[in-house]
Amino acid sequence: MAVTLDEVAEAAGVSKSTASRVLSGSSRVSAQTKRAVQSAAERLGYRPNRIASGLRTRRSNLIGLVITNLVNASFHVITEVLQQRLDERGYQVLLCVTDADPAREARYLDMLLDHRVDGLIIVGTGDNTEMVRQVGAAGIPVVNLMRTPEDVPGDSVMAADREGAELAVRHLLGLGHERIAFIGGPAHIDSGRDRYAGFAAALAAAGLEPDPELCARGPYTMAFGAEAARRVMAAERPPTALYSANHEATFGTLGALVQLGVRVPEQLSLVCHEEAPWFSYWHPPITVVDNGARDLGELAAEQLLRRIDNRPDHGDPAEEGVGRLIRVGSRLVVRDSTTAPRRSG
Repeated sequence: MAVTLDEVAEAAGVSKSTASRVLSGSSRVSAQTKRAVQSAAERLGYRPNRIASGLRTRRSNLIGLVITNLVNASFHVITEVLQQRLDERGYQVLLCVTDADPAREARYLDMLLDHRVDGLIIVGTGDNTEMVRQVGAAGIPVVNLMRTPEDVPGDSVMAADREGAELAVRHLLGLGHERIAFIGGPAHIDSGRDRYAGFAAALAAAGLEPDPELCARGPYTMAFGAEAARRVMAAERPPTALYSANHEATFGTLGALVQLGVRVPEQLSLVCHEEAPWFSYWHPPITVVDNGARDLGELAAEQLLRRIDNRPDHGDPAEEGVGRLIRVGSRLVVRDSTTAPRRSG
């Protein structure tokens, strides 16, 4: 049977309220009393009832992290950073991986509400905005990460996706490429929409237009990336360069290019969006747009903790109830997967 607080208090020779103060971390007890209570608790194997404590304090010390997948290297880094930062503040992270399934995401959000989490960080599908609004309406701080659906409460921490895409395409244009393929996410997701917009804007600035035959937009999956790579490489006039605009697609794209026997960069220059450690060890090392995943995680944690602590934020907009939008800049890391196109004849 579980050891009760009454038993700890009796063993330590103090009142129940004194034992409770010691075990909740209060400083309003003498060092001798603290040692007696802690010794009794350890000897008896006492474990505090966190649920009951949460009901009293209105704090669960739990943070919900809802994320679409851990295949994406950015999400992996972000999760590690959030786990570390929140653990330092005494919070436990409830990790919920949705696989971009709206029904699963809805179940997780419902569960997190039931657990009275102290905060929510979400990389959402965009299909459960009403449930996210319910979380915010319950007084739970929300940080939208990487994606910010319309009419959803809370702050948003975003990557500079459009600017990153422009960096990638301007680099390829500068090498002399004009037939540049694009493989990216769907238009209803921020990163898919913004990265395509940056791709198109960079082409337009050079007097070019996207070739529909060389553009593939679809779900964030390896299967789509592989299918899209085969499709654009089968064009009547194949591309001389490819911008793979998300990590999930890139996994499939790289495999398809190997299977097709496409030589990078001799036949096809390649830029991928989102850094991963192994990109520098690929043959050849891959040029990437680094979207600052570690900074995204740090800022998401800081902003959530700021809301939980009710600390002032001088960057807040004046309109009450409107969340703050924070963007992390992108940078281009040039490696050996890009070069000038081969000239025929």
